[in-house]
This record gives sequence, structure tokens and C-alpha cells, in this order.
Amino acid sequence: MRQKAVFYHAGCPVCLDAERQLAQSLDPQRYEVEIVHLGEARERVREAEAAGVKSVPVLLLGGIPLHINFGADIADLH
Repeated sequence: MRQKAVFYHAGCPVCLDAERQLAQSLDPQRYEVEIVHLGEARERVREAEAAGVKSVPVLLLGGIPLHINFGADIADLH
């Protein structure tokens, strides 16, 4: 069974670069990755915050937010 992963981002250059690197790094046999652009899906910002997301880009893996670099503070996405 594949593990669910959610990649939240805001569409900034840092986020898009992280998305490209993520696509090349995670084994699709092991991970089911959902990409969520919070600039376009603002209704999911609260969901990300509830999961512990403080900034984007971030990979939520096994319920744990793994923050990648710094593109935008989650508070700026409201």
C-alpha cells in the first residue's frame, strides 16, 4: 500500500522548484502524492494549518509537516 503525501505550495519560484525536485525524488510505487496549490485552493489553508504547516513549500508525510526552504508564511495565504 502506498503512503499518502501532500505537498502544499503557493506557486512561488521556491515552491515550484521544490515541486520539481519532489517529483524526481519520491518513488511513485511507495508514495501517493497530492499537490495542493494554496494560492488557488484557499479553502484548504485551514486544513494545512491544522496539520501543523507554518510555511510553504511543505511536504506532509505521515501526518508530519516537513518544511522545505521558505517561500511564504502560511498566514500570508489567508
